[in-house]
Amino acid sequence: MSTEGVAPMAAMPRLVVAGLSGESGKTLVSLALLLEAGRRDIPTRAFKKGPDYIDAAWLQWASRKPARNLDTYLMGFERAVGSFARNAVPGGLNVVEGNRGLYDGADAQGTHSTAELAKALQAPVVLVVNTTKVTRTAAALVLGCQRMDAAVRIAGVVVNQVSGARHESIVREAIESTCDIPVLGVIPRIKTDGLLPSRHLGLVTPHEHTDCGLLARHLTDLVGRHLDFDRLWEISRLAAPVAMTPVPVADPPAGSGVTIGYLHDSAFCFYYPENLEALRAVGANLVPISSLAGTSLPTGLDALYIGAGFPETHAQALSENTGLLASVREAARAGLPIYAECGGLMYLSRALTWRGRRFRMAGALPIEVEVRDTPQGHGYVELLVDRPNAFFPVGARLRGHEFHYSKILSTGPAPVTATSVLRGTGCLPGRDAVVTGNVWAAYTHIHALATPEWARAMVTAARGAPVMA
Repeated sequence: MSTEGVAPMAAMPRLVVAGLSGESGKTLVSLALLLEAGRRDIPTRAFKKGPDYIDAAWLQWASRKPARNLDTYLMGFERAVGSFARNAVPGGLNVVEGNRGLYDGADAQGTHSTAELAKALQAPVVLVVNTTKVTRTAAALVLGCQRMDAAVRIAGVVVNQVSGARHESIVREAIESTCDIPVLGVIPRIKTDGLLPSRHLGLVTPHEHTDCGLLARHLTDLVGRHLDFDRLWEISRLAAPVAMTPVPVADPPAGSGVTIGYLHDSAFCFYYPENLEALRAVGANLVPISSLAGTSLPTGLDALYIGAGFPETHAQALSENTGLLASVREAARAGLPIYAECGGLMYLSRALTWRGRRFRMAGALPIEVEVRDTPQGHGYVELLVDRPNAFFPVGARLRGHEFHYSKILSTGPAPVTATSVLRGTGCLPGRDAVVTGNVWAAYTHIHALATPEWARAMVTAARGAPVMA
């Protein structure tokens, strides 16, 4: 075994950017802080609390370094804190964007909330408060957050959506006098959709934003005029040094090298950095493949990994790339191990219907899917593997998450599935993971830190070794 990680004690300036709810402005503030730090030549790293791919992609764009998801429900507190310790930049600004409200977790106790993560990281919290049609009540909300848990260090407040100078004055005085913490930024009422447009599943991705350069200039200007970056930077540097034992990582076994292709472009962009790193760590050579421009699978692949993304918004281009679709279909029939998640399941289906139009897909699975107007599955998932497949042994329990607007249409016999759903929705009532031959296609997303056996399972399948029940 080898060990990787930071020194046992290291100064890692850090801030947790939290809110009272979703849509409070956390992402806007987090991106602005990262961009301003970069403008000042301060090294940055970014983290997203929870499993969200899109916010993490924007954090990666702003920091110009891979953004890591810290999800204590999936990976536990020790692994989440260990991931922060290994990936944070000593002496630079490390921004952790929270999710939902500060105390919102998996249960009434907020067990896996942003607040609990902040305590585990010993990180000061900057609370972003949307003050639309609110004045002194904003102070009551902040005070409630302070008194909810005295161990959560709320170091300052950024008020968002302020309508004018009088509104700002009242809100600022109310918070500072009542809560005895500083207001570190006042963001005027702006249409955030003009900066970060949304659609189903959330924000558009950086791949698809029309002008990221203009966005960066707007956000940097927002910081310069409306956030007290100097005080925020000072607060981040008051955080205690990080002291943790790095998580051991297994050395790749000799001769385990296999070649795994993965679809990667604007249609398929949801991959956790840790998943790709975990595959490399166990000896896999990774080959990116464009689902839009590639005409066939590269020769010499031992397995294929298809992550999630937006196949529906690229459906016409995907369906017109008949060469790659045929190549994937034939590879599946020939027994190539294929591991697909959510958008990957949609790509492997016979057809995808969206907004009344039907688009042919790869046809590697005996199913069709339709994208609906509302979520068909959203939240954490727990699966029990109960049927043989190419990747996991029967009896394995898997934790992940799902967020999909598509569902399988009832157009024939129910497909064979490999898991029962203990928590969540899955792809069929009580079931997930459609399997045929050496293909696994599920709506459940797996994180390699939450499921360490996943990377080994991928390489084992690629090498053709049998999965033991």
